[in-house]
Amino acid sequence: MAKTKTKWICQSCGYETIKYIGKCPDCGDWGTLVEETETTINNSTTIIDNSEPACPINKVELSNAIRFSTGLSEFDRTLGGGFVQGSLVLIAGDPGIGKSTILLQTSNSIAKSRKVLYVSAEESASQVKLRADRLNVNEDNLFIYSQSNFELIKKQLEDIKPDVLIVDSIQAVYTQHITSSPGSVSQIRECTNELMTIAKTQNITIIVVGHVTKDGTIAGPKVLEHMVDTVIHFEGDRYKSYRILRSIKNRFGNTSEVGIFEMKDNGLEEVLNPSQLFLHEREKNTTSGNIVIATKEGTRPVLIELQALVGQTSYPSPRRVVNGIDYNRLLQILAVLEKRIGLNLSKLDVYVNVIGGIDIDEPAADLGIALAVATCARDVIVSPDTVIIGEVGLSGEIRGVSNLDARIKECEKLGFKKVIVPASEKLNPKDFNIEVIPVKRLMDAISACVFKDEQ
Repeated sequence: MAKTKTKWICQSCGYETIKYIGKCPDCGDWGTLVEETETTINNSTTIIDNSEPACPINKVELSNAIRFSTGLSEFDRTLGGGFVQGSLVLIAGDPGIGKSTILLQTSNSIAKSRKVLYVSAEESASQVKLRADRLNVNEDNLFIYSQSNFELIKKQLEDIKPDVLIVDSIQAVYTQHITSSPGSVSQIRECTNELMTIAKTQNITIIVVGHVTKDGTIAGPKVLEHMVDTVIHFEGDRYKSYRILRSIKNRFGNTSEVGIFEMKDNGLEEVLNPSQLFLHEREKNTTSGNIVIATKEGTRPVLIELQALVGQTSYPSPRRVVNGIDYNRLLQILAVLEKRIGLNLSKLDVYVNVIGGIDIDEPAADLGIALAVATCARDVIVSPDTVIIGEVGLSGEIRGVSNLDARIKECEKLGFKKVIVPASEKLNPKDFNIEVIPVKRLMDAISACVFKDEQ
C-alpha cells in the first residue's frame, strides 16, 4: 500500500520540514516554503539488475567515439573537447541570453552525423520552427517535440532512439508520479534523476536547460548541480552582443576555459580573437584615463580597455562607481594611491568602466586600474600603444601574475609597442618583439608609462 504524507519544502535551497515556517532556517529566505505531497510505496518487488558486473579498472574498455564535437569550437573549448557520450549537461543563464539559440545551432551541427531529439517544454513546435528558420537549422535528423510531460518524453525516446536529447527547460518538465507543480524542488529533482539514469544506462548524451534566480543562482535545489556531469553558465548582458560560456563544473575537462560568442541576427557567432573584438572601437586618441590591460578568460589572454573618470564631487561624500570590476577592489587601490603615491582623492568622484560589458575578477587588472585613475586625476595621457599588467600590493609593490608570457605574446600579436610588467617575473626581453618594461613599485609604473611618453 502507498502511504501519502505532506511536507513543506523550500523552493530556494530544498530544506524540508513537517510544518510551515515563514522564514527558511537554512537559506534565510521568506515565504519560499511550499507544501508538497510525498507518496511512499512499500516496495517488496524483486530488483532487476541490468548493470555490468564489477571489473578491474585496467579492463574497462572505452569507446572510440566517446567524445564528439558540438560543431562550435568555442563550445568545444568550454566542454573540454566536446560532449561525452552518456553524460548529463546543465546549461543555465538569464532569460533571453541565448540558451535556446546556441542549443538549436549545436543540434543542427550534431544532426549531420547523429540523431537529435529537441524537447521544447516552453514553446510550441511552430515557435521553435520560426527560430530554426532564422538560424538556418534544417537537418533531417533533428526532431522537435513540444511536451512537458516526462512520461510522454520517455515514450518518444523509446520510439526515436536518439543519440542526443535536449530538454528546454528542466523547470517546465513534470512527472505524474509527483503531485506538486512543475518547477518545484521535488519535480526538478525527480525528473533530473530519471534523466541521469537514462543517460547512463542508454548511453544518450542529455543536455538540460536551467533557469536562474534573480541573484544569479540556478533555480531549484542545489543537488541539481551535484547530479549532473557538467554545469555551464551562459553569461552576458542581453542589451549587448557579447556572450560568454563559462564552465562551473566539468567531470570530463578543465573548468578554467571559456567560450566567447557574439549575438547577431542570424544567431551566435564564435569570437576566435576576443582581443580584437573588445578593442575594435578603441580610438588612439589623446584622452586621459584610458588604459589597455591584458586579462585572462580561462587560459586565454584577452586585451581589454579600461576607462577611468575623476572629477570634483558635488556631494558631501565622493562617489565611487564601478562597472565590470569589484567595488571593494577599487577602494583598496584608491587607498594605496593615497597612502603610497600621495594622490589625494578624498574630494574627487571616481568612475571606472570596463569596455565591452564583461566582468574582470583577477588581480592582474590592479595596475591598470591604478594607472587609469592616477593619469585621469592628473590629466596625463598614456600612450595608446602601451599595455599594463600587474597586481598591486598594499605597500605599493607590483606583484607577479600567471601566464605572463602568453599575455605579452598577445600584446605583440595585436601590434602594441610597449608592455609594463612586474619585475618579479624572470623574463628575457629578447624573447619578444615588443618593449618589455619591468617595474617593482607603483611609482615606477607611473613614471614608465607617463614621463617617457611625454618626452
